Amino acid sequence: MLRVWIIRLAVAMLFAVPSIHAAQAQNLFEKLVMPGPLIEGHAKLEKDCMSCHEPFVRQSQSRLCLDCHKEINRDRQQKLGFHGKHVAASVQDCRHCHTDHKGRGFDVIQLDRETFNHASTNFELKGAHAAAACDGCHKPKVKFRAAPGRCIDCHKANDPHKGRLGVSCDGCHGEKAWRTVKPYDHAKTKFPLVGAHKEVGCAACHAGEHYKDLPITCVSCHQIQDKHAGRYGEKCETCHKPEKWNKAQFNHDRATKFPLRGRHAQAKCDACHTGSLYRDKLAMTCVSCHKKDDPHKGSLGVKCESCHKETGWRKKVDFDHDVTRFPLVGKHAVVPCEECHRSTNFKDVSRVCENCHKDTRHEGRLTAKCAQCHNPNGWARWRFDHAKQTKFPLTGAHQGLQCHACHTTKSVQKVSAPTNCVGCHRQDDVHQGSFGQSCEQCHTTTTFKQRGVRR
Repeated sequence: MLRVWIIRLAVAMLFAVPSIHAAQAQNLFEKLVMPGPLIEGHAKLEKDCMSCHEPFVRQSQSRLCLDCHKEINRDRQQKLGFHGKHVAASVQDCRHCHTDHKGRGFDVIQLDRETFNHASTNFELKGAHAAAACDGCHKPKVKFRAAPGRCIDCHKANDPHKGRLGVSCDGCHGEKAWRTVKPYDHAKTKFPLVGAHKEVGCAACHAGEHYKDLPITCVSCHQIQDKHAGRYGEKCETCHKPEKWNKAQFNHDRATKFPLRGRHAQAKCDACHTGSLYRDKLAMTCVSCHKKDDPHKGSLGVKCESCHKETGWRKKVDFDHDVTRFPLVGKHAVVPCEECHRSTNFKDVSRVCENCHKDTRHEGRLTAKCAQCHNPNGWARWRFDHAKQTKFPLTGAHQGLQCHACHTTKSVQKVSAPTNCVGCHRQDDVHQGSFGQSCEQCHTTTTFKQRGVRR
């Protein structure tokens, strides 16, 4: 009741002094009715009630608060911070939580640290942060909103990288434990980790905590493992892949003019590339690599591929003998090369039959011209037309005789045999030469004992 009487008295005094200005009267009135001293932060506004109040309009009080507290007003508009994310704080009047006129020492914030939900701020507490004390981040006499929000702000002293990796600590570290490093997305760098690189520890490449401006060429890390000793240059990725260093994956067929076939596909790179890969250009002829292996010692030229194939140097020699002066026909076609070519100089072989086929049957009685009777289809199969090829046709009993019965003289130049009867049948002449040597006057070739008189 006393307060009511004081207000009535103040109003009566104002109206009793007509010369006083309306604004001054209002200000005097508000001072008279002020419920109590303001908090320390608002003390300078205590003489000017209009800064926070409009006369008799309570709804405008929050607007006046936000006109002064611009940061909080911005948070509410952008849905940031406690006043923007907390449902009640974002829509309720300021006086609902913050009451003034409680005296200089009053805590207008009224924060309950035990029950405050930090998730309604810009920094939700997770991991080790959830167990941290408030004073660890919120320093005395510093606004809560001014607390640091970056890792480096609190952990700068614990940074083992000494700032070399910037301030985005959360790229590698999590909130559960500072020393527990979470997988880093290396794909965001110029060197994505693929293959065996995924299993390599960071320190293997980033020695001494150096992460910037590191070389990304293979040889920069693997030079000591280069079994080629730099002869193949520094473009290791041409042959090797990150999946397995020891496995070469070079497409020789596509990338060069020398496709690898047969035994060449099994050869090691160093077997041919003995010098610098880019400086020493290799010849592509067989003899350029296999000169020492040439059993012919160059006598057959340098076109090894005429006989030999890449499947094997000594395996399946394939030569078209028809291009020579001695085509292989009949049984000659299946004879191994070494049967005729006894030396590695293949050009010194004679084409005469007896040089390979020693005459053990005729013993030279029919000369060395074997082809007159025999052909390559078989030694036992022989042919000779005595009627057409000689002046002595074989008739009668002569047809069944062996060649050697008449051809008894050994000669390699000329086949010789008598053409008259007495030349072969002198010992069989029962007339003892009394009738001369013209036996054919009485006898025929059908049988010697049969006599026929010719007129």
